[in-house]
Amino acid sequence: MTAKLIKCLAWIVSVALVISAFLLGSHVPFSEQWPMYEALRTTAAIIFAVVGAWLAIVYPDRLRLSLGNGAAGSPAGKRFNSLFTPIAHSTIILCMVLVIGILVPMIRQLPALMSHTELLRSISFSVLTGLTLWQVWTVVLTLIPADELKSQADREVVHATAMDGLRGLASSEKRHPESHGD
Repeated sequence: MTAKLIKCLAWIVSVALVISAFLLGSHVPFSEQWPMYEALRTTAAIIFAVVGAWLAIVYPDRLRLSLGNGAAGSPAGKRFNSLFTPIAHSTIILCMVLVIGILVPMIRQLPALMSHTELLRSISFSVLTGLTLWQVWTVVLTLIPADELKSQADREVVHATAMDGLRGLASSEKRHPESHGD
């Protein structure tokens, strides 16, 4: 399957899930939704912390530079950005969940809005579903730099092994010169 097809299918499934959450969410009380929001908040915070620590360990010099300076188009700059993207996404998700946590008690105090409880539940559940799918995508994005780093390490091992083999061949030729002058 091509990457474009997978991406297209992921979007279709995501939109279908958000629509389904809206249609079915009117029967899910906010008291049942809030633990899922809390789990989402915790997941976003963990990803933020883990990937942030990984950035500090893997790219300490790059962190010292401002994001606008240095070789942003270089492979190291691209890998840095691929690690930074999940942090940015998790930050936005975390902020949205925190704001929702403030808005819900305020909305509960407005009688005009409370007469639309089922609609508000549907909206909340579809937002929760959308944010959760976004967080799943963010988790997947954290795997890409890890895979790139592993691939680079594998290439370096193959290169080092090949160089060791060539060095061994060269040193054995120096010790045992073949006579080709028959």
